[in-house]
Parts: sequence; structure tokens; C-alpha cells
Amino acid sequence: MRRTTFTIAGALAAVATAVLPFAGAHAQSVPVEASTIGGSAVSLHVHPFLTEEELATLRLVASNDQALSLFVTSRTGHAALAVSPEEGFVRDGAPVPSAVALGDLPDAAAARSAALAACDAARKAAAPCVVVLEVAPAP
Repeated sequence: MRRTTFTIAGALAAVATAVLPFAGAHAQSVPVEASTIGGSAVSLHVHPFLTEEELATLRLVASNDQALSLFVTSRTGHAALAVSPEEGFVRDGAPVPSAVALGDLPDAAAARSAALAACDAARKAAAPCVVVLEVAPAP
């Protein structure tokens, strides 16, 4: 099994160029926006702490194959993106170091667990990280 870490800064910089013209506290249960792109099923967890810029970026990733491929370079396994609710995904136009995307994992639980562990290890805030985006092979 190969685990791949994706650079949020590089992917976000590429996606932000396309998103910014369109861009205008952790809850127990958050809405999930599901989509299918090519051979991938994408779930966006719409947490209330996400800013409009972050939601616009994540929605682009969840709906555009090219943007998704910047975050998930291999579509053979499962992937997840975790962020700290207090630190967010992008702040002041820059990616947050604690935002972590991991891919090429054997199942959704492994992807969530690995992304959360890496995010929690990198965060400076007190609140634990949450998953905001999940990618799986389409059924």
C-alpha cells in the first residue's frame, strides 16, 4: 500500500486562480454535498466554520476533474482532506499548514483516519481536526 501526501499549498495556489473570481465551530452533523467526477465519488462536508472562499475552492475541487486531480493525483484508492476548525483551510489568501490531504488509501476509514492524524499533528489550535472532503472510487 502506498500513501501519498499532497501539497495543499501547491494545489490551492492552482485552484485559487480559478476560484477567486467566483468566490464571493464544528457541528455534530454537517450537510454533505455529493458529486461524481469521472471515476470518483466526492463528498464535501460543509462545516459552518468554512469561509466563503474556502467553500468556493472546495466546491470547485468537488465539481471539476482538473481541480480534483491537483488534490488527488491517483484515483485508485480513497482520499481525505482534514482541517482544523479554528485554523481553517485557507486564511488571508494563503493555505493553512495544518490542512492535510492524504490519498491512495485502501478504504474511506483509513483515509479519514490518516488525514485527521496528520492534521492533528500539524495544528496549533485546541479543537481537533475534521474531514472536509472525501474522495472514493465511484460505484
